[in-house]
Amino acid sequence: MQPPTPQVRVAVCQILVIDGDREGNFRRIEYALETASAGGAHIAAFPESAILGWENPDAHRLAYPIPGSDSDRLAALARKHGVMIAIGLDEKDGDRLYDSAILIDRNGKILWKHRKINVLPELMTPPYSQGEPSAIGVVDTSFGRIGLVICADTFVDAHLDRLRALKPDLMIVPYGWAAKMEEWPEHSKELERLVSRRAVMLACPFVGVDLVGVMSHGPWKGRTYGGASVVADKAGVILHRLRDRDVDVRVVDVRLR
Repeated sequence: MQPPTPQVRVAVCQILVIDGDREGNFRRIEYALETASAGGAHIAAFPESAILGWENPDAHRLAYPIPGSDSDRLAALARKHGVMIAIGLDEKDGDRLYDSAILIDRNGKILWKHRKINVLPELMTPPYSQGEPSAIGVVDTSFGRIGLVICADTFVDAHLDRLRALKPDLMIVPYGWAAKMEEWPEHSKELERLVSRRAVMLACPFVGVDLVGVMSHGPWKGRTYGGASVVADKAGVILHRLRDRDVDVRVVDVRLR
């Protein structure tokens, strides 16, 4: 295990994600990576289901395996821009669809993959398949130990207990933080409180990355993603808040545990 560096520069990439618009979403990912690279970021962090959109039933036929076409393209972007990428994307494995997230190093190697566990099955038919709690883990990098889970996984104390035992130096969590239009911007305060509480529980800084857009399928159709991504230190103090209901890429220095 490598000792953590004192701090790491993270680009919080709060992008617009349009359901099913793979090529457009990849273009927006690369625009964000250009900003991240220009700002000297070591890691670029993106939201949940950033390629096809969250709870999009079309992903059952559109998603690829990991490794596969989408992760290969992301690996090429990591190499091109010289930055590590943490991103949520849907993953097809046989007849199963997973809400996954991967961490790719600057050389294009997939360091870690996490499959979401708390998948909210009532929101899509057929639902995402569940990941295994036993697979929760951290990965050693040149910046220390990085933990990666997804959105509603952070609602479950037992999942965070597993992470806490592994002593991450940094948590990166892709979110799909959606609410009815009239509930914004107040809904962003719930994300702040959650991230703050989990940073304290894990005793490490926490990067929570939301997107901007609208849900186009299922019982939550019409709910919007309001952005307002947050970065908290290990004491739970919110250090950075991104724009409310607008795209934003913020390059920030994060002091590690």
